[in-house]
Amino acid sequence: MSSTARPALTLVAIQEWLREDLERVEARMRAIPLTVEPLKVAVHHLLNAGGKRIRPMLVLLTGRLYGQADERMVSLAAAVEMLHTATLVHDDLIDGALLRRGIPTLNAIWTPAATVLTGDYLFAYAAALAARTDHVRVMAIFARTLMTICEGELRQQFSDPEAMWQREDYRQRIYAKTAAMFELATEAAAVLAGAPEPQVEALRRYGVELGMAFQIMDDVLDFAGDEQVLGKPVGSDLRQGLVTLPVLLYLEEHPGDPVIRQVLSGRSGDEALIREAVRRIRSSQAIPRAVAEAEAFVRRGQALLEALPDGPARGALWALAEHVLRRDR
Repeated sequence: MSSTARPALTLVAIQEWLREDLERVEARMRAIPLTVEPLKVAVHHLLNAGGKRIRPMLVLLTGRLYGQADERMVSLAAAVEMLHTATLVHDDLIDGALLRRGIPTLNAIWTPAATVLTGDYLFAYAAALAARTDHVRVMAIFARTLMTICEGELRQQFSDPEAMWQREDYRQRIYAKTAAMFELATEAAAVLAGAPEPQVEALRRYGVELGMAFQIMDDVLDFAGDEQVLGKPVGSDLRQGLVTLPVLLYLEEHPGDPVIRQVLSGRSGDEALIREAVRRIRSSQAIPRAVAEAEAFVRRGQALLEALPDGPARGALWALAEHVLRRDR
């Protein structure tokens, strides 16, 4: 199947195809050696919150390109998802988020100290899972990714507020926050599967392109999504004073908009003003323009798949990229 053709594959169909391997990944994540009862409850709380398991799917599909679905690939998939879960724990604390997917966060239930330590424990378990691959280069990629994620968050904490108004700053932020994790999934899986170096590079770049698109669509949904589906209020990033692509694009069309500027200054707790800011962005051309930028990332990623072995796994990677443009949360 050519990756330029549109395969009739839905996300559900891909999940069903990978069902047995995904169940093995889930079991490996839940096999965490817990002895402290509150921690056990917290971890199961986090894993039960769900998610589509996109990152483990990327690992498994990359492995299937080369006929690899062994225990090491399952451990890598579990490591990537556990790393993602750990970052969510710390992100919720940093952002002061009380809900995720409509479920109270650990930050809403525990003290900051307990929340941080839980995240740290999950980081350690993710590293232990990655170590089960018994592959030094895979571990190096894993460590690089964790450093990138932490550095990105630190850069955001200490950066000049004016830097957030720059496109390049936004690109760096979403690479560190999201795309680096997708890059880890595809690059490390390709290395573990013994793919030729040009194909490792193609898969690494595919992961980056897909991750960038994924985060842009996440930022779009923060304005255009349904609160009941999202499980959080619309405009959550705006409330935190975080400048995302829809905001940047809106201000390109409406520079100096006083409502947006006042909300982003962090000086307004006026819910009506926040709702008005969301309405303005939602009804502008910023949303379709942001979606178009996400689509450009997806198309570049899909084009990279041409360098990979043809077959069902490549078609599924193509379809998974397509799904990113059509997700609702």
